[in-house]
Amino acid sequence: MKIPVFRVGLIATASFLPLSLIALIVFLAIYSWPAIHFNQFHFLWTNDWNLGNLYGNPVTVHGVQIMPGAKYGIWFLVVGTIVSSALAMVMAMPVAIGAAYFLSEGVRKSWAGPLSLFVDLLAAIPSVVYGLWGYALLVPLFGQTIFPFLANTFSFIPFLNGDPGSGYGLLTSAFVLAVMIIPLISATLRESIRMTEPELKEAGLSLGLNRLEVFWHITLPKLKTVLIGVGILALGRALGETMAVLMVSGNALNYLPNNIYAPISTMAAFIASQLDSALQDPTNMAVEALSEIALVLLLITVAVNIAARLLLWMARVR
Repeated sequence: MKIPVFRVGLIATASFLPLSLIALIVFLAIYSWPAIHFNQFHFLWTNDWNLGNLYGNPVTVHGVQIMPGAKYGIWFLVVGTIVSSALAMVMAMPVAIGAAYFLSEGVRKSWAGPLSLFVDLLAAIPSVVYGLWGYALLVPLFGQTIFPFLANTFSFIPFLNGDPGSGYGLLTSAFVLAVMIIPLISATLRESIRMTEPELKEAGLSLGLNRLEVFWHITLPKLKTVLIGVGILALGRALGETMAVLMVSGNALNYLPNNIYAPISTMAAFIASQLDSALQDPTNMAVEALSEIALVLLLITVAVNIAARLLLWMARVR
């Protein structure tokens, strides 16, 4: 009996990624189980992250050892992560769609190649470079000029009024994230636009539409599944970004933003910033609580991808 080596290898290769995801979820759940048992569900909707007295003697609470005064609540991290990523998507989508249209149909082919390469190279820049750019340029610019202007001009709009802050915060983080995910969206959408059947565009032109109207009314609706898919990939990138956000977010602790300029902290950035302090906890509860944050972030990412699959399925059904 011949063993279908190619088929077995293909199945093994295809199974590696989902099995890796399952293994990662199981590992995080097991490792953070003492923190899950101690924190219960209020871990998600309380703003009370406190490592406690790291120089005291451990105490036993709910059957686990913690440092005196230790509490763990991450609602401010959940809000910071979701709001900054959503705001980044709102800023990035129109720019990415416009760039994709311009590079595919709005510029001569001799220029499209070099410009497309330039846009694609933006995706290869390390996130710490984006973070340094945001720290050195955007934070002073936003804090001294743009945020005060926005706060004064749009003072009648909730969440856009109030103290403009120092430049670190939600809007700065979202802007940096938007710049990072624009190349990802634009590159994928650009290639999809080029692969659209010429007959559809010619039909629209024959009906009296101009090229922009053809793109808006014919090409873009045809690519809605591509747009949803690449949008979810970009959202996943924004949710998990660490260093760039860490350098421009303000690293707020136990604080919910009261306007768009306020400091925030995200789950990924918080894990990176707090790991050194958590390692000083002799009970290891702080590190296990950080692992629980990682588990929550991973589950949010999985939920986002499941929602994307449902949206794609609904789009195909229609």
